[in-house]
Amino acid sequence: MNVPQPAARIGDSAWFTRDRFGLFVHWGIYALPARHEWVKSRERITDAAYQPYFDHFDPDLFDPTTWAADAKAAGMRYAVITTKHHDGFCLWDSKLTDYKATNTPAGLDLIREFVDAFRAAGLRVGFYHSLIDWHHPDFPSDMFHPRRDDPVYRAGNAERDMTRYAAYLHGQVRELLTDYGRVDVMWLDFSYGDRPSYEGLPGKGRNEWRSDELVAMVRQLQPGILLNNRAEVQGDFTTPEQYQPRGWVHVDGKPVMWEACQTLNGSWGYDRDNLDWKSPDLLVRMLVDSVSKGGNLLLNVGPTARGEFDPRARATLARIGEWTRLHSRSIYGATATEHVSPPDGRYTARGSRLYLHLFAWPFKHAHLSGLGGKIAYAQLLHDGSEIRVLDGGRDEGQANTSLRGISASDATLVLPVQRPDVLVPVVEIFLKE
Repeated sequence: MNVPQPAARIGDSAWFTRDRFGLFVHWGIYALPARHEWVKSRERITDAAYQPYFDHFDPDLFDPTTWAADAKAAGMRYAVITTKHHDGFCLWDSKLTDYKATNTPAGLDLIREFVDAFRAAGLRVGFYHSLIDWHHPDFPSDMFHPRRDDPVYRAGNAERDMTRYAAYLHGQVRELLTDYGRVDVMWLDFSYGDRPSYEGLPGKGRNEWRSDELVAMVRQLQPGILLNNRAEVQGDFTTPEQYQPRGWVHVDGKPVMWEACQTLNGSWGYDRDNLDWKSPDLLVRMLVDSVSKGGNLLLNVGPTARGEFDPRARATLARIGEWTRLHSRSIYGATATEHVSPPDGRYTARGSRLYLHLFAWPFKHAHLSGLGGKIAYAQLLHDGSEIRVLDGGRDEGQANTSLRGISASDATLVLPVQRPDVLVPVVEIFLKE
């Protein structure tokens, strides 16, 4: 039995809970220092010292059709790209600032190129837009600002007008949701009004962003859009970051739509020397784990300064794609179930089918609680080869097949000794109607 789906909120959620797997792209001039997308804040870099990255941003190898092809081959069904990150640099030809890609050697509206390529590949498109802007002259210094420890800069906070900044923020969101056709997802990131002040510098949240007005505008411009939860206004879905929840995510005691956002190596932007690369089998387990708990996985790639996916990223996406090609039935349109999977496994469910993902390969048998007499047929999903099922540990057709101590209410799968050569083996179980 599948667990109840959370009630749909305002946006069009049917595709989101079907497609399950998306690409996140963090890209900007922070790809040049290649030391994390927060490098400007972490290293307290001034605007003047950060300017060379703007002056030399020349992604001459940028080919969004290749990005889209890699994403689609990996099994991803939608993509979300950073239009502006916290450093304030804009990847589109915004009329509200000169701090944009069209004024760099790139000379292109990179968002336009991205949107056109991904839509042509049949992928849905979303925008990530930072609520924060360390470049804007009216954005007051705070606990994350690169100049937070500069007393002269901090003294200028009295002259900075957050109202003017909020108008700029709203104007840019209006551009993005007006000039690029249908946008399927809007990621607003992030609020921190509830954090303790840093040496008297308070955080920023719902009031500073004028979030209620901002969200109302987003809904009015794009009625079907899905909105995340990071503007301190409840959106359509919740976004656990860099961790896997223990179960279906709840807000105020009720299950909600959710999407885990994860990186390939611990950084969102291109980080040349970060070697914490997750293995393809771990990433597939994370995808399965998300779907088994009713959620999605948004997996990030940080392109290089020349506009390419790192070869390690491309290799990882290709390996994931080998798995999703064979096991798509267990992911797309699947969700959580009330059945309890064996240890070291995860169930997903789609209609009357259960999918047992075996994270560890057992010796010959997988015992399934509560499924005795309920299974019509079972097979390995990658090749469609039959898996025998014993009810209560017995196979009436084979007298010498009997397992002691198995409850009549349980079923047992008889597995081959050799583990299938796939990242995560899956048994497709057809339940009796």
